[in-house]
Amino acid sequence: MKNIITLILLTGALCACNSPTAPPPPAPADTATAPAAPAPAPASAPAEPATPAAADQQPAAAPAESSEAAAPAYEPPPPQPVVSVYQEPPVEQPAPVEVGWAPPPMLVEPPPPPPSPEYVWTGGYWAWYGNWVWIHGRWAPAPRPHYHWVQPYYDHRGDGVVFVGGFWAAPNVSFVAPALGLSLTLAVPGPGVIPGPPPMGPEGVFLPPPPGSRWGIIVPAPIGTAPAVMTGAPPVVNVGMRVTNINNTNITNTTVTNTTINNTTINNVTINAPASATASHQAVNVAVPAQAHLAAAQTPVVRVSAPTPASTKPIAAYVPGHPVALPPPQVVHAVVPPELAHPAARAAAPAPAPAREAVRPGEPPAAQRAAEERAAQAEAKQKAAEAAAERNKQEAAEAAAAKNKQQAAEAAAARNKQEAAEAAAARNKQAAEAAAAARNKQEAAAEAREKAEQAKEKTAESAEEAKKKAAEAAEARKKAEEKKKENPPQ
Repeated sequence: MKNIITLILLTGALCACNSPTAPPPPAPADTATAPAAPAPAPASAPAEPATPAAADQQPAAAPAESSEAAAPAYEPPPPQPVVSVYQEPPVEQPAPVEVGWAPPPMLVEPPPPPPSPEYVWTGGYWAWYGNWVWIHGRWAPAPRPHYHWVQPYYDHRGDGVVFVGGFWAAPNVSFVAPALGLSLTLAVPGPGVIPGPPPMGPEGVFLPPPPGSRWGIIVPAPIGTAPAVMTGAPPVVNVGMRVTNINNTNITNTTVTNTTINNTTINNVTINAPASATASHQAVNVAVPAQAHLAAAQTPVVRVSAPTPASTKPIAAYVPGHPVALPPPQVVHAVVPPELAHPAARAAAPAPAPAREAVRPGEPPAAQRAAEERAAQAEAKQKAAEAAAERNKQEAAEAAAAKNKQQAAEAAAARNKQEAAEAAAARNKQAAEAAAAARNKQEAAAEAREKAEQAKEKTAESAEEAKKKAAEAAEARKKAEEKKKENPPQ
């Protein structure tokens, strides 16, 4: 009798667990470890304890799917007018300027192969010229021996941004951040310039966000970090991304304080972002190259290509009160991958590795083996999909690198052809000038000879005439003497 009462109570408790009001779903992070709720058992048998694998069954993924469906879709940035120029960087630290709004998100600018190992990739980055202007990157040698390149500086202070442009520094010169108590006059926008949104993010040193990000968001970063490290990061739609630390560093004889950073070598930096900050709704924790030319060569998530400057002549660095003539803006468009532009495509993207099927104790060995085989096949299929995606990504990167190399080779061939044509034209011009000079010399010599011949003929004629006159005079004297003899004086 006692056993029957116990069994009835147990059956009632199990039926209560199957009530229509379901408990709140566990957090996604706990899905893999939380045990599943026990299923109701028949009144004639005790309930079986669930195995740990039962927590990994497909229904446990429902909260993640609903969260993904509830996440707002990414809105691609509209077409953007960009003024793109080459700059002649100064050879000393420029004066700081305070701007009332944040620079736009970064643009994509993969560099061509360097002409020489001594060349440095300067750019691309946003600089102030009455508006945020894109300084196009280029390979350049140091203007003086042992000079080094200093990256631009962005600092969120109050409601504005303190900006210092990139420059060439002497061997023993380090960048010095503007003092916190420094009083600056807010820069005046250029004619017709519409101010952008103020900086959104914590105060301090920062970088412009990745390509395709929401305007105004800033990314905190250490002093001296190249803006190009943002190239391959996913766009951000909320505050939260940051360059937090230096990874795999190679630092020698370096002193870093709150205001000064000396010349150093940094191999990689680490970018972190929570899922709530990124347009892909996925957390980011990745190490990227710290060197500007390697960072700029990353494959972007959203491609907003920097336009080539309309003029190859570089402009001078910005100086307040000295306006610089700028070319007209060029409109750039964002190329957004389908998984960001269309939520349906994102849902169709490769799913996480499927969970193994639960195997209850006491099941036949054949059923256990079949479940394990199905799970193994699903895992193999997922790994194959991931490997194919990685191969596609690598092939795309290699194709981009090959395209850049081909473009650089074509540009070099065009330069060589132009230089050869200019050299041939110069040689032809020099030969023509030499031939003309020789002809002039020959004509002058011929004219001189002709004049000499004419003078010689005139001299000969004069001598002949003089000789004739002398003969006539002698004949006249002779006749006079003969006449005198014939008629002597009386």
